[in-house]
Amino acid sequence: MTSYSAPVGAPTWFDLTSSDPARAVDFYGAIFGWEVEGPPRAEFGGYQNFTRNGRRIAGLMPHMAEAGPANVWSVYLHTDDPETTVQAVEKAGGTMMVPPMAVGEEGTMLIAVDTAGAAIGFWQPNRHVGFSEWGTHGTPYWFECQSKDYAASLDFYPQVIGARIEEVGTGGDPDAVGPDHYGQVFVGEQSYSGIMDAAKMFPPEVGSFWQVYVCVDDVAATVKQAESLGAEVLMGGEETPYGTLAALKDPLGAVFCLGHPPAGM
Repeated sequence: MTSYSAPVGAPTWFDLTSSDPARAVDFYGAIFGWEVEGPPRAEFGGYQNFTRNGRRIAGLMPHMAEAGPANVWSVYLHTDDPETTVQAVEKAGGTMMVPPMAVGEEGTMLIAVDTAGAAIGFWQPNRHVGFSEWGTHGTPYWFECQSKDYAASLDFYPQVIGARIEEVGTGGDPDAVGPDHYGQVFVGEQSYSGIMDAAKMFPPEVGSFWQVYVCVDDVAATVKQAESLGAEVLMGGEETPYGTLAALKDPLGAVFCLGHPPAGM
């Protein structure tokens, strides 16, 4: 088990808005060993926390028509000052979707839209500290912004979270392995997420979005198991310099990814 405490600006939480929470519980429980913490919390719209190894790992929210699309994963970055984050978002050219809102005594959340059009959440923890384990089966592996405007994303996130971007793309070299344009997002000396130039990866109607990679012990076995439970395979296990990666849609249509470290890591 690898303990994790998100520094300011790094991913601290992710949650699923689902059209069928009970089915989502069964599916993610089967492939990741996730359980749910207690009954749905009526005061928070039926929100539940997934747990792994007795620790909170991700969230689950029933879909409400007025709250946007169903069956999507959302990512939250750690903020220690929501109002300052709002100011930074707006100064950098982003907009607010959900202004700072206290969630009981758990913490304070806000959701912004970055300058490439991707929704990104922020969480100031109080009693709810976010996930606290990384890099083991069923816990986060990586977070990634699929940006339809790569230059805008590279400009936005350093302004808002004080990150440093290290570009590791191939630059279009036909003999190199990997994406043409990719930026690792460093918070301090460590990177926990990246920005992919996705302008040519998806049709025009698909906007920018953040996605989640969950670590698994065996990508091929997890893909096979997920498919048997009704998931759609978007990308089977693919060996890359960054590990074995796969992309799936859960049985309700939510996209998520899998990752396993490269040999020797």
